[in-house]
Amino acid sequence: MPTGDARSARPRDPGLQPERTRLAWRRTTLSGTVVVVLAAKSALHHGAAVPAVLCCALWSAVLGAAHGRVRVLASAPEPRPLTVPRALTAALCTAALAVCGAFLVV
Repeated sequence: MPTGDARSARPRDPGLQPERTRLAWRRTTLSGTVVVVLAAKSALHHGAAVPAVLCCALWSAVLGAAHGRVRVLASAPEPRPLTVPRALTAALCTAALAVCGAFLVV
């Protein structure tokens, strides 16, 4: 059975995990883009400018968080973990974007 020292001496083999993470961030930003496009369409047809602007601001925050994380993942063979503030920002903005999208649909 290997000791803790032998495990830490081996290089990390991330496999396809960084690529899957990048794709997950891209899917998140793509779904946010769809919400923003639908919000803009709704704002043009129904005059709901405030929720549409809020959707755009939230989408920008998610896009910034995603872009920053993708850059970190690509920068090193062993990227540092996602920080709690960045994770909370992305999660809260995504949830708020969903609420704004639902508000625009109703």
